[in-house]
Amino acid sequence: MERYGGGTEAAWYRQYAEDHLVHLVVVLAFALYPGVYALLADSGLSTEVVAVLPRIETLVVVLFFGLFAMSFDFISGYTGYLSFGHAAFYGTGAYVVALGANGKLPALGPETPFMLLLVLAGVAAAVLALAIGSVSFRLSGVYFAMITLGFSQVLYVFVRDWDFVSSAPRDGVAVTGTLEGFRIGVPGVDGLNVAIGQLTGDSIEGLFGFINLSPTEVSFYAIGAVVLVCYLAMQRLVHSPFGRTLIAIRENEERARAIGYNTYAYKLGAFVASGFFAGIAGALFVGFRRSVTPENGFYFLVAGDALLVSIIGGFGTLAGPLYGELFDASVREFLSKEGGGGGLLPYLRANVGDATLATELYNGLTVAEAIDTFLNGHAALYVGLLFVLFVLYVPNGLLGTARDRMDGTLAKAVPRRVRRWFDG
Repeated sequence: MERYGGGTEAAWYRQYAEDHLVHLVVVLAFALYPGVYALLADSGLSTEVVAVLPRIETLVVVLFFGLFAMSFDFISGYTGYLSFGHAAFYGTGAYVVALGANGKLPALGPETPFMLLLVLAGVAAAVLALAIGSVSFRLSGVYFAMITLGFSQVLYVFVRDWDFVSSAPRDGVAVTGTLEGFRIGVPGVDGLNVAIGQLTGDSIEGLFGFINLSPTEVSFYAIGAVVLVCYLAMQRLVHSPFGRTLIAIRENEERARAIGYNTYAYKLGAFVASGFFAGIAGALFVGFRRSVTPENGFYFLVAGDALLVSIIGGFGTLAGPLYGELFDASVREFLSKEGGGGGLLPYLRANVGDATLATELYNGLTVAEAIDTFLNGHAALYVGLLFVLFVLYVPNGLLGTARDRMDGTLAKAVPRRVRRWFDG
């Protein structure tokens, strides 16, 4: 215990808090966001807040897809093996929950606790990862990426045409076996369970006497708790001897093999673990949305989105993909077309005067037409341009660049700088 508190056991918690200061700040920022958003939305800046800041519903998506992206980074960023077929595990987790809740899986029915379905979804995805990885890791480089992509596309086509999942499998599966929301918490203890979902979730009134939470906000905190546990588990693996071996494989696999490591077993173990957490992410997706389709479950572009946000956030940083997903989702919402929530286009239409909108800019093109032409439905275009700029000028991503500037991981660098500041 000497490491904690300079040899006194009483102060160990201070050292622990210092070591995890950045994590505590990030968790606190996410926890306070709904309250801050509500306060600002009721202030004189409500119009600007709705236009610029992401909605709570958007942050729920950031959480469960961020978990999927982190699981992608766990295998691809720490071993150097790009899993282009990672959507197979996300889709498997999603379909396990949907089919289990509809009573289409053996021994499972609508009354099955969601927490059990959550674990089963992760296990099913892990078993699938074991099967795919045992074949795929006989290859490397682009061949590994392509064979995982091939497996994913086979599953996509199979599920899309599998009549067992629903009467219209191409349209996906909706949860119809139960009208109640999926509950996250301790199974069997009603006081420690909350239902998630926009329409089926629980709302909380009078928490601590003054806090009221909508179903979306309850879902945000419940899903966030699961994502936090999964992140901490992956982080523990990354900082364990197992994780250091993965990094050795990424840096020089031949050398790692030469000094006696069974690199095949390590890579396969990492692939199975990443598949498990990807399955958890897919299960949370269905838990909140209550439906899934082959396109948003198994399609290869789902893994493509995970790759995109991993590069934006920082490849091989674990937490970086979550920040990348937050950045990507915020930009897409800000540039969303009318009807997609807040954003720049509805803000300009509502706040720019009619005379200004009617002003001609060039050759009959008015301000209103220019706004509609350049902003309406073009969020993906601008996100693509931003992605190119990130690759060119911020190749290490948001978190990776921050680590470079701080000369180490933020978890170590920030407390060090805080100590220097207090010591004068």
